[in-house]
Amino acid sequence: MKRSLKTSLTIIALALIACLVVIVALVVLRTRPNKPDETVAVSLPEISRGPSFEVRVGVPRLGRPLGGILPDWLVGKLDGTPSELRFDHTSRGARIETLAQDRVELKADDWNFLIETDSEGRITSGTGLVFPLALGGRHLRLSCRPSDRAIGSLSTATQAGDQLGGRFIIELATCENADTGNVIEWPPAPLTVRGNFVGRLTARR
Repeated sequence: MKRSLKTSLTIIALALIACLVVIVALVVLRTRPNKPDETVAVSLPEISRGPSFEVRVGVPRLGRPLGGILPDWLVGKLDGTPSELRFDHTSRGARIETLAQDRVELKADDWNFLIETDSEGRITSGTGLVFPLALGGRHLRLSCRPSDRAIGSLSTATQAGDQLGGRFIIELATCENADTGNVIEWPPAPLTVRGNFVGRLTARR
């Protein structure tokens, strides 16, 4: 009799866990964007619209709580790592630090994004991103860079002489604590940074 009761309770517990998994999966499907994360298009901005920029950081699923099955609104309540982080020209302290054909530097409070390319337009090792992140219950400032063989591109277009617009997409594979310099074992797969910008060309420093 006791064994039968124990078996019944085990079955009920497993059924409840299965129901919970199904509910979470349905929530994820409803909150997932129509387009896959890795195929979101970034169009070249209209230069006539004035100085502006947007930087979005896509976090791989394995770098998020429970393998990315939780919706961002719930992850936010748990103070965890969301599927995407971003900053733009409306963020606090936002500014275009440098804008040139081979160098773009965009900043805001706690954010610093730099893209550099060589004479052939390839992303260089000088490219990197410093940003805040809630990771494993801790709040950190990370500094992330491409792998030894950088993957990504920077496309630009000029107009009206001193105006430059463009778009970019790069992968950042290695990260360290920006305050201590210690390398961390995150992300498990590269971060995908994409976005666009438009503004006046600046003098190189």
